[in-house]
Amino acid sequence: MDTFALVVTIGVALFFTYTNGFHDSANAIATSVSTRALTPRVALAMAAVMNLAGAFLGSGVAKTVSEGLIETPEGSTGMGILFAALVGAIVWNLITWYFGLPSSSSHALFGGMVGAALAGGTAVYWDGVLEKIVIPMFVSPVVGLVAGYLVMAAIMWIFRQSNPHKAKRGFRIAQTVSAAGMALGHGLQDAQKTMGIVVMALVIADVEDYGDPIPVWVKIACAVMLSAGTYAGGWRIMRTLGRKIIELDPPQGFAAESTGATIMFGSAFVFHAPISTTHVITSAIMGVGATKRINAVRWGVAKNIILGWFITMPAAAAVAAASFWIVKLAFL
Repeated sequence: MDTFALVVTIGVALFFTYTNGFHDSANAIATSVSTRALTPRVALAMAAVMNLAGAFLGSGVAKTVSEGLIETPEGSTGMGILFAALVGAIVWNLITWYFGLPSSSSHALFGGMVGAALAGGTAVYWDGVLEKIVIPMFVSPVVGLVAGYLVMAAIMWIFRQSNPHKAKRGFRIAQTVSAAGMALGHGLQDAQKTMGIVVMALVIADVEDYGDPIPVWVKIACAVMLSAGTYAGGWRIMRTLGRKIIELDPPQGFAAESTGATIMFGSAFVFHAPISTTHVITSAIMGVGATKRINAVRWGVAKNIILGWFITMPAAAAVAAASFWIVKLAFL
């Protein structure tokens, strides 16, 4: 039964990674597709490859997820908690994908972990949740907004004498690099989150010891599933990010992607903080758009997106808690 529970939990974790990929593929490529720098299929293929590569760049975020948010639960109850946390995250991912809302898969997972841990009587490290999740959740969009505005303002000043058509053509080419950087950062951040969960499952099942390095097969499995999900593409969310917030041109797309990628690499390598790629790119797009004029950004759409961010953790926590009680009734 223990082995079966482990296999099922890892399977559900990998399915979560797949939903994370198609939910968040828009983050990496919506801007370059909407500016026609890349065709959708080429953009998705490039994002899938870069996601795969990004997954192998570090392990700091995975360590935060597996050791810094909740006490590692034990036995069959522990496996039930992880299973319920993943169900909460998957359900919320599918709901927000259906409505085209670019919510955070990361915060759905963290909300699921906290909700399932509370329902299962496992300690939550509230200091870790505050420091690594809640504070970055508020800080990263502000940084994205301000940095996006400043980067775009700098581009407008540097290229103020340039021929607009030539500049746009140049930035369209440059966007292939910035979109690749965005996808690499997404792989670095989001594949590691699932690695952290799989490592927790292996520790609970006594296959791994606490603090052991992440097995290579776990890295490969998570990276491949994230890539496959990315290639499947989340077209509903792509329309929201690429068109509904603001009509982007290539310089704006480049500015937003460069800003987003830089913030993701910084937070992963410097702070080991699992920030939301969704929050970063969406706020960077808003900041970039505001350089045109403040009302160029469709703030009504932006307001709905931001509202979704705040609902994500409690909603996923509630679904995870309900899932745990069902698992407990049925199996524990």
